[in-house]
Amino acid sequence: MPELTGKYLVSTQWLADHRDAPDVAILDGSWHLPAEKRDPRAEYAAGHIPGARFFDIDAISDQASSLPHMLPPQEKFAAHMKDLGIGDGECVVAYDASTQGLFSAARVWWTLRAFGHDNVAVLDGGLKKWRAEGRAVTADPPPVRKARGFGTHPDRVLVRSLEQMQALVAAGNGQIVDARAAGRFQGREPEPRPGLRSGHIPGARNLPFATLLCADGTLKQPAELRAAFERAGIDLARPVVTSCGSGVTAAVLSLALAVLGSPAHGLYDGSWSEWGQASLGTVVATGV
Repeated sequence: MPELTGKYLVSTQWLADHRDAPDVAILDGSWHLPAEKRDPRAEYAAGHIPGARFFDIDAISDQASSLPHMLPPQEKFAAHMKDLGIGDGECVVAYDASTQGLFSAARVWWTLRAFGHDNVAVLDGGLKKWRAEGRAVTADPPPVRKARGFGTHPDRVLVRSLEQMQALVAAGNGQIVDARAAGRFQGREPEPRPGLRSGHIPGARNLPFATLLCADGTLKQPAELRAAFERAGIDLARPVVTSCGSGVTAAVLSLALAVLGSPAHGLYDGSWSEWGQASLGTVVATGV
């Protein structure tokens, strides 16, 4: 099996060198906010990295939940992976077609890890960097992959529920870091999803995910990542929970924490789509 250039990230050159390897699976995990009015599946069909399969974040989710793209039941996830031809032990590389270079691919990375598949990495810089370097894209469908066994071994350390978040807030000693833009975090700007209050979880700190990215869409160097978390008031020696609007960009923060080796960090799957609902009676904070 090809050796990853980094435990959680691979370069565009690495993927170019290994994309045809039989034990490397490439996933286009593009997802966009509704306001962008982009169709990720149609864009994938028009042009993707050769061999990539489309990972539909909304379809590969808990269809019984009213919340967006929550983790699906483990047997459903295993069935989706089988349909994609992904099996145990394979090296999975996820990317997305965001303008930032890294957006929803981190959610794919986190989802696979949440179900116990650790041999997964994110393409550093995504399709943005891949295209900028003049590398090949195609509209051709990927070759059919033989169905393989995919065992799920959920890692609940990586996932936080509403009840766990309420207990964390009540205890008053947890670390929560929110990946949304400052205006939404502070309650100065409305949420893009209707019916949600504005503001943040009490005690949370704000670290907009885009501040962790370079101009070419790659993740910043570890020293810069560490400084960004520390400026946000996060002690990297202690457990951290990431959050955002719906659990997508929180995964970018989780990816950065993993790169830094931060212990026991989790992601609040429901994020603000859940906490921000007035009917739940959750406490909302505003301002810095």
